Amino acid sequence: MTDQRLNINEMFETIQGEGVYTGVPAVFVRLQGCPVGCPWCDTKHTWELNENMIDSVDAVINKAADSERYFGISELGLLALFEQQRYQAKHVVLTGGEPCMYDLTELTELLHEHGYTTQIETSGAFEVRCAKDTWVTVSPKINMKGGYDILTSALERANEIKHPIAMQKHIDELDALLSRLDAVPGIICLQPISQQPRATELAIKTCIERNWRLSLQTHKYVGIA
Repeated sequence: MTDQRLNINEMFETIQGEGVYTGVPAVFVRLQGCPVGCPWCDTKHTWELNENMIDSVDAVINKAADSERYFGISELGLLALFEQQRYQAKHVVLTGGEPCMYDLTELTELLHEHGYTTQIETSGAFEVRCAKDTWVTVSPKINMKGGYDILTSALERANEIKHPIAMQKHIDELDALLSRLDAVPGIICLQPISQQPRATELAIKTCIERNWRLSLQTHKYVGIA
């Protein structure tokens, strides 16, 4: 086992609300740290790694509101924590922040050995390091404040590309990314930003024209985390 510390901002059991796994019970593990800088990000409290914000496991898991506080834990420690929390879900979503700032190979392989399936939700700005059976959702964040390019290797590893859109230029940007690839991933989902009516209409129209999929943030409609 490595001595890598996983920095966890949130951990909770819920229903996956987006993409291909919509509706599946899942344990969400939100990792701390992200330099990408998306202006619409709804988890900006996960961006900074500041040791002054390190807290206890119990304090972080039970916090009542978003905060920058996080705890550090090993892969084996995280697996043990799942058991302590008595989670029923067997699908684990590794998100952030930017989870691919971490090497997730050991964690995902360990989870698979113990009967879990795993999914990573990443911006595509970092190399994806995980088990071969991990479902990788790349939600490409293009021309963001952090100045990171989307890695072709991340797009090639993607099982699913889930692209947030508000206007036609966002679809054009996705087309430019896809043009880099010899083979386009089999599943492409368009997700209207903030459920804006015009964005939703454009996403539906484009999905029909291209035989892509519509991804809605269903957890926001039904009022769950």
